[in-house]
Amino acid sequence: MSIELITVLMFGGMIVLLLLGLPLAFVTGLIAVVFGLSLFGTGSLLLIQQRVYAFMNEYVLVSVPMFIMMASLLERSGVARDLFNAMRVWAGGLKGGVAVMTIVAATIMGAMTGIIGGEIVLLGLVALPQMLRLGYDRKLAIGVICAGGSLGTMIPPSIVLVIYGLTVNVSIGDLFAANTIPGLILAGIYMAYALIRCHLDPRMGPPAPAEERNIPLREKLAMLQSLALPMLIAFSVLGVIYFGVASVTEAAGCGVVGTAFAAWLRRELKFAMVRDCLIQTMNACGLLLWVSFGATAMIGVYNLAGGPGFINKLMTGLPVAPIVIIFIMMAILVVLGCLMDWVGICLLTMPIFVPIIKALGYDPIWFGVLFCMNMQISYLSPPFGPAAFYLKGVAPPDVTLDEIFSGLWPFMGLQIFGLSLVILFPQLALWLPSLN
Repeated sequence: MSIELITVLMFGGMIVLLLLGLPLAFVTGLIAVVFGLSLFGTGSLLLIQQRVYAFMNEYVLVSVPMFIMMASLLERSGVARDLFNAMRVWAGGLKGGVAVMTIVAATIMGAMTGIIGGEIVLLGLVALPQMLRLGYDRKLAIGVICAGGSLGTMIPPSIVLVIYGLTVNVSIGDLFAANTIPGLILAGIYMAYALIRCHLDPRMGPPAPAEERNIPLREKLAMLQSLALPMLIAFSVLGVIYFGVASVTEAAGCGVVGTAFAAWLRRELKFAMVRDCLIQTMNACGLLLWVSFGATAMIGVYNLAGGPGFINKLMTGLPVAPIVIIFIMMAILVVLGCLMDWVGICLLTMPIFVPIIKALGYDPIWFGVLFCMNMQISYLSPPFGPAAFYLKGVAPPDVTLDEIFSGLWPFMGLQIFGLSLVILFPQLALWLPSLN
């Protein structure tokens, strides 16, 4: 069987099974076993086992449940609610000010948690009712929350970056540094868009009533005091990674202990909260690992069949400039983002794409930034955009999925604009890592 036919059958079969509604982990695992036995016999099962074991044996993988646990503790300790309330009073008198402060709060939450679903749910609970009460345009409010909440893919400590670093064997600390400036740029683009829209049409984002914004400075500062310790812990976790004081795994473990201590000081560390955090962490890690098992096995069989060499030769042989190949890869990721989650996309495509990137002379750290920005688009893109369903779960009943998706289109355009900026100006991503 030719590698061309194997490629079509494997990936075509995967898409068909996904469209039939089968879970990604079982789809990729089934395809790996069927093609492994058909092409290489029972010996392929040993290859699958070795690849899965090698992935699970990576020490840095321990940081994933730690970061999820840290995020879960922060979410349940009321920090997000206090953060939004504190931010809201600082810009309530500005047209579109609450939308801007929502994005600021989302950016800070991204640096504290890195868990996208939780951020969108929390913002949907605390920010959406406030904006709707003030008379904000519903689609603008929806877009701000979903796009701001998706910044968790970019702002470290992002779980997306950890899995990408493990998959392509690059420094996770460098990935954290590389994503900082592009993540802040995207947040700035969202804020500029909200301000411009509300300036052109003040009805889209009216200022808060005078009694809500005319708060003494002392009270505004007091609202920030309760946030000082949790935010200090979250940013110190990133600091020790950036400055090489501790590894990613060690920093994540310290972050869990520090976050639990902060919750205890706020008198919010209860047995029920810890139990719920542990259950959420186990569920998230279980899903991630099952997807990892299947995708790792499928790519192992495809590698054995000579797939990466075929794709490499196919793409590098195209009569186009290397930057065009980058855009082709981005288009492939956008399409896949409409069909599956980021874990499967990363594990299935990066072992094939990154060797091509290196052959073309590009930096895999830079490409990791592009991947994360692309996954932001996938979080918003229909028909399976997770952000829309996260928000729908906590939005008022009269907010429909159609309305949510229609509010996301402008922000998807902004994400594509930000992605194009980083493609055309790689130093936006590579400047901070170059300082190490």
